Amino acid sequence: MFAKQGAPGGTVGIEIYWVKIDCSVTSRFSRNVITSRAVNRANVSKEAFFDVELPKTAFITNFTMTIDGVTYPGTIKEKEVAQKQYQKAVSSGRTAGLVKASGRKTEKFSVSVNVAAASKITFELTYEELLKRSFGKYELFIKVNPKQLVNKFEIEANIFEPQGISDLEVEGTFLNNELLPLVQKSYSGKKAHVLFSPTIDQQRTCDNCTTSLLQGDFLIKYDVNRDIPSNLQIVNGYFVHFFAPKNLAHLPKNVAFVIDVSGSMWGSKIRQAKEAMIKIVEDLKEDDHFNIILFESEVRKWKDGIIKATPENVQEAKYFIGNITESGLTNFNGGLMAGIEMLNNAHKLKIVPERSASLTIMLSDGEANVGETDQFRIQENAKNASQGKYPLYSLGFGYNLDYGFLERLSKVNNGVARRIYDDSDAALQLQGFYDEVANPLLTDVALEYPENVISDVTENNFKHYYDGSELVVAGRITDNDLNSITAEVKAHGALKDLTFTEQADVEETAKAFEEQKYIFGEYIERLWAYLTIRQLLEKSSIATGYEKGNLTAKALEMSLKYKFVTPLTSMIVTKPEDDEEPEVVADKPIEGRNFIQEAFELSFDTWQTDTGQKLPKVLRSSYSRVSLTQHKRAVDGDPHFIIAVPQKEDALCFNINEDPGAVLSLISDPVTGIVVNGQLIGEKKSNNDVREQNTYFGKLGIANIHRNIKIEITTEQIILHNGVKRTAFSWLDEVILQQPSLTLVIKRKKSMEVSMDNGAKFVVILHQVWKKHPLHRDFLGFYTLDSHRLSQQTHGLLGQFFRPIDFDILEVHPGSDPEKPDATMVVKNNWLTVTRGWQKDYTEDTRHGLNVPCWFVHNNGEGLIDGVHTDYIVPSIFG
Repeated sequence: MFAKQGAPGGTVGIEIYWVKIDCSVTSRFSRNVITSRAVNRANVSKEAFFDVELPKTAFITNFTMTIDGVTYPGTIKEKEVAQKQYQKAVSSGRTAGLVKASGRKTEKFSVSVNVAAASKITFELTYEELLKRSFGKYELFIKVNPKQLVNKFEIEANIFEPQGISDLEVEGTFLNNELLPLVQKSYSGKKAHVLFSPTIDQQRTCDNCTTSLLQGDFLIKYDVNRDIPSNLQIVNGYFVHFFAPKNLAHLPKNVAFVIDVSGSMWGSKIRQAKEAMIKIVEDLKEDDHFNIILFESEVRKWKDGIIKATPENVQEAKYFIGNITESGLTNFNGGLMAGIEMLNNAHKLKIVPERSASLTIMLSDGEANVGETDQFRIQENAKNASQGKYPLYSLGFGYNLDYGFLERLSKVNNGVARRIYDDSDAALQLQGFYDEVANPLLTDVALEYPENVISDVTENNFKHYYDGSELVVAGRITDNDLNSITAEVKAHGALKDLTFTEQADVEETAKAFEEQKYIFGEYIERLWAYLTIRQLLEKSSIATGYEKGNLTAKALEMSLKYKFVTPLTSMIVTKPEDDEEPEVVADKPIEGRNFIQEAFELSFDTWQTDTGQKLPKVLRSSYSRVSLTQHKRAVDGDPHFIIAVPQKEDALCFNINEDPGAVLSLISDPVTGIVVNGQLIGEKKSNNDVREQNTYFGKLGIANIHRNIKIEITTEQIILHNGVKRTAFSWLDEVILQQPSLTLVIKRKKSMEVSMDNGAKFVVILHQVWKKHPLHRDFLGFYTLDSHRLSQQTHGLLGQFFRPIDFDILEVHPGSDPEKPDATMVVKNNWLTVTRGWQKDYTEDTRHGLNVPCWFVHNNGEGLIDGVHTDYIVPSIFG
């Protein structure tokens, strides 16, 4: 939790004096309670923010606020019901909080509230998750960032594992040589304990500093004894079965590596992909088989079929990888089908051992735009070709892709999707994922239970079991008189088929838990509910029609019963009606959506005018959003500039009002030579029409000056100047033109996509109107889809925003339009009045467009853009 000033020169008076992070883990199921207490030391009311980053795999289960001794609890409601209250709160101009994606592992939960002078407030957030075993360890992840020195700060974890704890480690990205000795950790038998409680002086970055060292990740890693291959537990009518055998022979694996080498992989992406692939093939065992399939517009295979990973073949593969270059479009379906068919042929011809594990690992950074492009057909093609025999692991590189599609594609093919973040450690991320699946131990694993005494069993058939992981199954016991339960596990091993048997006694299990005072007794039931809901949501994402509705309804019912904030539910916190205070809505964000679809709304306070009239006060707001590609910058309409700000999961927009005929610099990069300018046209106007004209872009110039390539686009035609050669295209043409440093795709009467030097990709949208319209003319829209190759010196009305930009939205308050609130935005040390509004993105729907919410900056973007808008007027379309 932290406090934030609301105006220049303000003094922060919110002091956090107590923070406790209390973690209880029972048989891998973790319940975490974060409590923060604060007091307003100022003599006026101040705004306090409670920010918590929690794991993406967790479900929020409770949130309460205690203000001056009065507690306001949260309740879980169906999202649709909650959203009606949310919209009501928004229309009244009320405070907002938010749950949103934040970083690779976490989601951020934020709430703001006004705290009266000398008043105290306590926030308490509870979330639960099942800890995953990876590389032989369970990991309890805690994000630490109090943002100020705290008089009493404490992290405490109590772990209870019936199998007995074999190892315990504590790591922290912020734990320096002074803080590390303060971590107390111990384990004995079935219990482990961790405590970290630095004093306020120990938190300081230096002796007299007021800044805190406590900022980063706090990780508790442990494992349990594995004297037996599995562990079966029964508590209160529910069972959980953990299966993780050791000392098994490794299965040979057969891997089809399917790698996107289209133009958008240019630069660091392809370099890091090649670096990772070289390391990965070096790690292949000699009894493994593999092949490498590359896809862009065409599909290329390293070898005609799967081959053995001999030292000679590995060395040849490394040479092949080292010479990979990127170009062309994205034939996603072609590459994927080539990989699956290669595995099919290898098994059919018995090239690979019968007892082996086959899998496809696919890496792509974009969406299909050549060959088969329909996502459903691609999904069905892969499903029909593999017949469930080979898990498909889809790695999505960056954000310019449909991650939801990759998740569905992998799920129907018994695999998982993983996002690879486009950062300096992308190669390590790729290697890390491969390491998780590098050592298969079993295939076709089935965990079976007596049918007549159990029901509602979670997923209990698994294609592969990998070394260092764990399979978890839970279910309900229907026979109340049952004294024991027997589980049987069948699987194919490297040497023979294996059967494992495990029995659990009801009384013995219950007795083992009675003595643990910090263990929540219904933990197995909640673990079962957690697993069931997650699996129902996964199945729902790939189902259709009646089945999809059935799965969604069941997941909703269980989310409400067990009070989990899932993508189907929201949390409401309501203050008493006589205070006329509104509600809080907390939603679970979904990985794969670039922007938050729904928000978490909270409203608490009113403010008084000079006459004493009470009006709604919006302390912090969040609005329903639609997807806009995170790195997209665009200009469309008359002309509306839209700037996506990924780190804020929001967008900024502004208009430029200039006379028809003016040419504006949109992008100018002196390093790569890429230049984009646009010329304005006005509406049709009679001689006696004195009203102000709207203007649009009627002509665009896209050029690579260094390569002597120029493209002139008007509403009538597209002219390509490549050196001395001139080629003209009509908007009635369908064109795919590929040259060494240029790819041009024209979609008839809709759009033109141009890629330059495999690192700058733009789309021009054609807007056509009725020719006899008395006012409107045809015009053009311009969108950037990829700008990673452009240098840090890039400028222009759009180009300057290819570098990160930071801003803060402070006080949101009702504006002149009741549906468009105003706010104060702090950007580039300027304090601007901005308005919440909408602009159209036409890249997905060229006719109607999609609404993109943004903060609108008035006066030609003054204060947001560098200089003033007239600085961007240039003499010609290629100037």
